[in-house]
Amino acid sequence: MSTVTPQPRSAATPATGSPAPVSSTPTSARAEGNGSGRSALDWRIRFGVLSLIWGFSFLLIKVGTEGYAPFQVTLGRLVFGTLVIAAVLVVKRERLPRGVRTWLHLTVAAFLLNALPFSLFAYAELTIPSTLAGICNAMSPLWGMVLSLVALSEDRPTRRRVAGLGLGFFGVLTVLGAWQGFSGLDLGGMTMALLASLSYPVGWIYVRRTLAGSGHSNLSLSGGQLLIASVELAVVTPLFTSMPTHFPVVPLLAVVALGALGTGVAFLLQYALVSEVGPTTAQMVTYFVPVIATAAGVAVLGESLSWSTPVGAVIVLAGAALTQSRSRGTTVVAGAGPRATTDAAGRPPRQS
Repeated sequence: MSTVTPQPRSAATPATGSPAPVSSTPTSARAEGNGSGRSALDWRIRFGVLSLIWGFSFLLIKVGTEGYAPFQVTLGRLVFGTLVIAAVLVVKRERLPRGVRTWLHLTVAAFLLNALPFSLFAYAELTIPSTLAGICNAMSPLWGMVLSLVALSEDRPTRRRVAGLGLGFFGVLTVLGAWQGFSGLDLGGMTMALLASLSYPVGWIYVRRTLAGSGHSNLSLSGGQLLIASVELAVVTPLFTSMPTHFPVVPLLAVVALGALGTGVAFLLQYALVSEVGPTTAQMVTYFVPVIATAAGVAVLGESLSWSTPVGAVIVLAGAALTQSRSRGTTVVAGAGPRATTDAAGRPPRQS
């Protein structure tokens, strides 16, 4: 779940919907994690908490849409996520970005990285299980590789990465049960979930090309992006939905948790992890999210699970891992702009 974070090399960025901070201090030490800014709580515990928060996000979306329209769920998560980041901005005495150009770029970034994918996932989960939505989200790095080959001329394919791309899409076909003619699945919902996962890397490429080197902090740009995304949904929601006549408590609490934890707190955890252990380690959370989303959907919501779903998910994750792998000789690339905290492959940490 994503916010602003341009990357120096690859657009193969996993994401699911929290703010993607932006830093203008590119250093190799920071890119690998220099141990600064350590928390009293061990980073492995925070890594686990972040995995759980993002993994349960898809369950929370499903619960939220049981009481509210998808656009209302998305608006709620953006508002509560914005409030968390705004509170931190106040505490740290940081300001929102300045400049018309920056805000125009943030408007596009907010649409591609927040408003659009959040809404698509919410609508998708009206007709597909949260387990499948979580697995579709893992397609982001695969889409990112395809797009980076087209949009980023310096990002050259390797046999390993091409093999990973093919393996990942084979995994999707396995999840969908292609040999059975996709029977029992709502193709509309699956298409929306896959488009949501595609929206993230499109947004990353845009951000990389427009906001790199802006000079604003991760927190400031992320706060501005979430604020704009909230405004976008506040304009759209009344056009397609009516004001709720009652407010179911459980779905409402799910929306609050989705925004405050899955979009607000998750960003803060992620940013701290990147600063402490580096993006290469921090982005490994990508591979835990579909597993947790699947387990949560089955255990809590009682969603059915055929053998093809976990098998396909493993294949998708293996393919995603291959597309993000680099040769041993690859050196750390210093970041170039917002959120220059990237790994040797130039990928910013995952967003959920």
